[in-house]
Amino acid sequence: MSERELKILLSELRALPNETEWLEFKVNNHRELGEYVSALSNSACLHDKPYGYIVFGVDNTTHRVVGTKFNINQKGKGNEDLVPWIMRLLEPKIHFDTYKLEHDDSPVVIFRIKATANTPVSFKGISYIRVGSYKKKLSDFPEKERLIWMKQPTTLFETEVASGNLEIDEVLKLINYPAYFDMMNLPLPTDKDGIIEKLSQEKLISRTGKKYSITNLGAILFGKELAKFETLERKAIRVIIYDGRNKMKTVKEQLGIKGYAAGFKGLIDYIDDQLPSNEIIEGALRKEVKMFPKLAIRELVANAIIHQDFSEVGTGPMIEIFSDRVEISNPGKPLIDTLRFVDHNPQSRNEKLAQFMRRLNICEERGSGIDKVLLDCELFQLPAPKFIEGENYTRVILYAYKTLRQMDKEDKIRACYLHSCLKVVSGEYMTNQSLRERFAIEEKNYSMVSRIIRETIDSGLVKDYDPESSSKKHAKYLPFWA
Repeated sequence: MSERELKILLSELRALPNETEWLEFKVNNHRELGEYVSALSNSACLHDKPYGYIVFGVDNTTHRVVGTKFNINQKGKGNEDLVPWIMRLLEPKIHFDTYKLEHDDSPVVIFRIKATANTPVSFKGISYIRVGSYKKKLSDFPEKERLIWMKQPTTLFETEVASGNLEIDEVLKLINYPAYFDMMNLPLPTDKDGIIEKLSQEKLISRTGKKYSITNLGAILFGKELAKFETLERKAIRVIIYDGRNKMKTVKEQLGIKGYAAGFKGLIDYIDDQLPSNEIIEGALRKEVKMFPKLAIRELVANAIIHQDFSEVGTGPMIEIFSDRVEISNPGKPLIDTLRFVDHNPQSRNEKLAQFMRRLNICEERGSGIDKVLLDCELFQLPAPKFIEGENYTRVILYAYKTLRQMDKEDKIRACYLHSCLKVVSGEYMTNQSLRERFAIEEKNYSMVSRIIRETIDSGLVKDYDPESSSKKHAKYLPFWA
């Protein structure tokens, strides 16, 4: 926030008749600060406020600015910096900003704390709430706790403000508007008003009076530099290249600068350039062939962008390249079971972002991207990708080529299951022959494939289409959910 915005905010908070359940005034006492962050985030949620506030340097009775000696950079317990210490002990890790300003030569510090949604915020495992002007344990107020669990976000991420109170020239300096018009195949307007009008229609910016705001949608897609937007700078895409199969030695690390849409083509080209390749001979010519299909990389990176949880602070999409695999991760647990990524229409946390990226042809229509990834992996004779649900992340692993002998049991079962999924969504059935073709196994070795199918059935991932049939040669198989 700019100094002018901070002074306006301070004036508005001081103008309230009393402290509220989402506003706390303090002078110097910062004890139990983490508990107050929990309480104010939870209370802001209950009162449908986007933020809760702690203001240091204001008397809580008279609301006069008296100044503060509170130092944002002081240490928490264990000599850890205070803000990271608080953040580490919050669950979920809601975002909060700290600002320092001078009011008539008196220092003021403002904590702006994002309201939680659906999940009460705890500090050191205990959730707090404000009741009147007092901080209490949320467990003592089960009805308030129930309401938090039921609350839906009052605003969408995409419509929130990334940077506000801007003049037209400031908007055009921050937004890569030529990239928008180019990607939408639209002529560039001849004047600023025409540009601003189109960006407003697309909800990339909004107007209040004579001032403009850039929305999160506008900044995350078309920001010239994500670092210019304080709430989005940690959402830049990170690409890390390692030497070998582990993380012991980093060869190179690249952090994205541009918004996702403006920088997408360059990002995919950069990743493709870093991927390991094999040299083959066609006729008399040597040719380098990448070990991973570019289309699969493109689809998975687009998915990581679209389905990330923007409420997970301090982290963004990440692509890690090893000698034998590529790992693509995004913040947030998946909203559907990883076993149903192929057949299930994806549920997006960020539907406006997803819709816009589909319009820009960056990603596929709903549900078709993963199918293409699997098909490409089969065409390249690669092991099946692995989908992982972590505590607060989703990860997809693409493996480099392995012979059937090099694949372990898990690799074979996963490939068999995903092949059966791909067949069903294509209106077909998996058979011994189709799986042999997937693994490039000769017909005389059909028994090897029969064993893989049997192991996958035993794992509960695949079932017989007709369990009563005695013919195994012409048997058909389905994934467990079909």
